[in-house]
Amino acid sequence: MERLKVDLCGITLDNPVIPASGTFGYGYEFAELYDINILGTFSFKGTTREPRFGNPTPRIAECTAGMINAVGLQNPGVEKVISEELPRLKKCFGKPVMANVSGFSVEDYAYTCARLDTCPQVGWLEVNVSCPNVHGGGMSFGTDPASAAEVTRAVKAVTAKPVIVKLSPNVTDVVSIAKACEDAGADGISLINTLLGMRIDLKKRRPVIASVMGGFSGPAVFPVALRMVYQVSRAVGVPVVGMGGVSTAEDVIEMMMAGACAVEVGAANLVDPFACKKIIEDLPAAMDRYGIKNLKEITEGAR
Repeated sequence: MERLKVDLCGITLDNPVIPASGTFGYGYEFAELYDINILGTFSFKGTTREPRFGNPTPRIAECTAGMINAVGLQNPGVEKVISEELPRLKKCFGKPVMANVSGFSVEDYAYTCARLDTCPQVGWLEVNVSCPNVHGGGMSFGTDPASAAEVTRAVKAVTAKPVIVKLSPNVTDVVSIAKACEDAGADGISLINTLLGMRIDLKKRRPVIASVMGGFSGPAVFPVALRMVYQVSRAVGVPVVGMGGVSTAEDVIEMMMAGACAVEVGAANLVDPFACKKIIEDLPAAMDRYGIKNLKEITEGAR
């Protein structure tokens, strides 16, 4: 449907709905439930240079209007993603996919992105400098403008694909970090990743999650995410991908009115595996309710 189409760093999406990294696996798992080609695209599971088992269990804690996770970037490593996961995905998904990349050093990021740059299936590199669930990597790069810019420059030097830097909300000034990434060559910004949170088991009198703290996501974080997308989209000249607590078609429209050109859906996929399908199906009627002819006009009008 033409009215749902948007542009993301020069690539046209049939609609702006993108399942977020870590909530959609490598795609083929959900392809057993419905035709995932209805999606704009999706961001596959966070991938690192080497395989990672992840954090000790328990890794998940439920909470009001959301959840906390501390999975810790469990993944098979970039070489197996290229040799096994992407060929399997190709059988059920015919669109460019977004590759989410994390690392523990600048060299890690550059190596992994250089390897994924060779994959025709990969349309964008979403460089995650914001994961709160690992030590010595991820968020440590995304809380300082200079470090985030260093990662951005290193990745841009090894790839011709659009680089979208994923930022953390666990900072005092997200705008300065976004601008530093843009100045270093980022083609886009995505935000927000999860907020840092924790739960305590009252009976055991200790934290629910083995690593104590984890990433808080779900509907409760939506107002925070919306505010940050609004701030960043007005401070940078590159496209912004908004996410954080999105679970309805109305949330997608609101996020785009804040300045996002596309919208990622995260925790909602873990509650309802058909969440993104339903959002896409509901979008035309939601647009009609608010007199929106096409989605491109929302972002352009919001700036």
